[in-house]
Amino acid sequence: MRKITFIALAAATIAACNNQVKSVQELGADTSSAAKGDVLGRNIDTTVSPAQDFFLYANGGWIKANPIPPDQGSWGIGNLVIEENLKRLRQISEKAAAAKAAAGSSEQKIGDFWSTAMDSTRIEQQGLQPLQVYLDKINAIHDVKSLVQTSAELRRIGSGTLFSDYVTQDDKKSDVMTYKLSQGGIGLPEREYYFKTDSATANIRKEYTQYITKMLVYSGEDSLKAAKEAAQILALETKLATASRKLEDLRDPYRNYNKMAIADLPKLSSNIDWTTFLSTTGVQNIDSVIVGQPEFFKTLNKELQSTPLEVWKSELKFNLLSDFSGELPDKYGVATFDFNKLFSGARERRPRWKRVVLTMEASMGELLGQLYVKEFFSEKAKKRYADMVEEVRTALHHRIEKLTWMSDSTKQKAFVKLAAMKKKVGYPDKWKDFSAMQIGKESFVQNSINAHQWWHNYQMSKLGKPVDRDEWDMTPQTYNAYYNPSNNEIVLPAGIFTVPGFRDEELDDATVYGYGGASTIGHEITHGFDDEGRQFDENGNLKSWWTKKDEVEFNKRAAVMVKQFNEFEPLPGYHINGKATLGENIADLGGILLGSEAFKNTEQFKKNQVINGQTPMQRFYLGYALGWLGQIRDEQLRNRLLTDVHSPAKYRVNGPFADVDEFYLTFNIQPNTPMFRPDSLRVRIW
Repeated sequence: MRKITFIALAAATIAACNNQVKSVQELGADTSSAAKGDVLGRNIDTTVSPAQDFFLYANGGWIKANPIPPDQGSWGIGNLVIEENLKRLRQISEKAAAAKAAAGSSEQKIGDFWSTAMDSTRIEQQGLQPLQVYLDKINAIHDVKSLVQTSAELRRIGSGTLFSDYVTQDDKKSDVMTYKLSQGGIGLPEREYYFKTDSATANIRKEYTQYITKMLVYSGEDSLKAAKEAAQILALETKLATASRKLEDLRDPYRNYNKMAIADLPKLSSNIDWTTFLSTTGVQNIDSVIVGQPEFFKTLNKELQSTPLEVWKSELKFNLLSDFSGELPDKYGVATFDFNKLFSGARERRPRWKRVVLTMEASMGELLGQLYVKEFFSEKAKKRYADMVEEVRTALHHRIEKLTWMSDSTKQKAFVKLAAMKKKVGYPDKWKDFSAMQIGKESFVQNSINAHQWWHNYQMSKLGKPVDRDEWDMTPQTYNAYYNPSNNEIVLPAGIFTVPGFRDEELDDATVYGYGGASTIGHEITHGFDDEGRQFDENGNLKSWWTKKDEVEFNKRAAVMVKQFNEFEPLPGYHINGKATLGENIADLGGILLGSEAFKNTEQFKKNQVINGQTPMQRFYLGYALGWLGQIRDEQLRNRLLTDVHSPAKYRVNGPFADVDEFYLTFNIQPNTPMFRPDSLRVRIW
């Protein structure tokens, strides 16, 4: 998501930039009224040298003036965009609720969902009644077969247990939709939480059992019995975690592609009645599945037989209550928030209206998006970024041409893939049809269940049908973007280009090419050529198109980046996982180099005029750093270091900048300063 590595800049390019070098002392923020209105100048911390810590130099002024709010675990530009969009979506929802719209219309669905979710008094009165039919199903489980069938029924409404499953494109045949089975069944965010022995992680396991106990007690169970069941659930999940692959191992597309006939699934897990499970889940029109991690399912098979049925029933019940805690009476939501604080670091719970908007986003985000883009994303802005995609695409073509380590045969295939890469900018040309989603005034829980069922049926209905390559997997208002290797496409929602407090036309090209061209467009295009994306061809198929020699060269250069990021230690005892974050780190560096090259074709760069004491290239790098402006609490940082394939924001700036020769020239970075990295240790891929 949002945001592969490159060779040094050509000597001629470096020479052309020499006239932009300024000493560190000359780079202070302009205190004029113009600077105060400049999104870059007003964020600078003049007490920090760019050579010391560029991230803090570029963003430290804002960070000092903007402490993390108590209801947030982090706070930065992404949060500001999200907060702005939450207010916009609230206005849309309140307007819909007051409209008395025709039944079945978008406004009716949005309005009824909003008003029902905001009626906290009624939610308290209803208690667990909206979930009672599912709690009764769990209580009625009497053997492994009924356990598996009930699990299948619950995942249709949004509560999954045992393992993960989803519909996706076949990695090796991208024009076919397939059904994939993956490891899952654990409640903590990542397998390492079950095994790390430091005090913080040990405390999380203790708090987890207390959280499980509390939720079971709320449902009516005796406290001693609930505490015993919580300990048994933790023990069960630990066994499943033991059989789960590590974060970095999940990034190998070949190792996680194990195709098998549906008829052979009993050989993998004989205790699962696969015929009943798949039928209940709605899987049809296929004769094979992709199993991501076969060893996990073998362990699950043993646990279905050896773990007492009552423990499994408690696991299903706890998951159901936890998954719907936001829609249930407040004590359930408070308990979930109190536990999640260990990962987010937030001190206070968000107000109800924000929680409801976020739930609506997950349930019917594209429906909201249709109304959003009418008001908040112009055709002029869409064209600006669509044109920028082509400029960045051209920049990568030029860089590939100049590579000295890649053979001509691989280059020609890279050109084909690059040219075939599809761009989606702003919002879909074709919207999803939500007419079958039933939203009414029965209860918040029921509306959420109906939305989950609609999405489940929508995904399952894709099996046996042609791939819809026009579909979007993000809403227009989302502050994110992605590269989809199976479609060989980049998807850039309108929200990702938002700079809070500024209209798009108020931003100079240097800022936009750093903020949008490098950290977003260049980043996503580079994902098509990172350590994972490069293994897919121009049609989105997992297929080798590299010579063996070129693969060896790529991997040798990528290993330099793994080593570089492994050295970073954001928290004592917690290093960045260089292997797990490799793809994102390559894409960050690639984005910077591509965005920079594309920016050099603009009139602003050619005129080389100083704005608020900054040259065009200095503003480009500051614009990139703006994309990662923010700060994070230790709890959330620790969680991300264990679970996220992205490096923390600070290292997404300082890390790749230290590999860019032009950065050294632009900010006069000298040896023996923290931002300086010897030439022999700099990453050179693309």
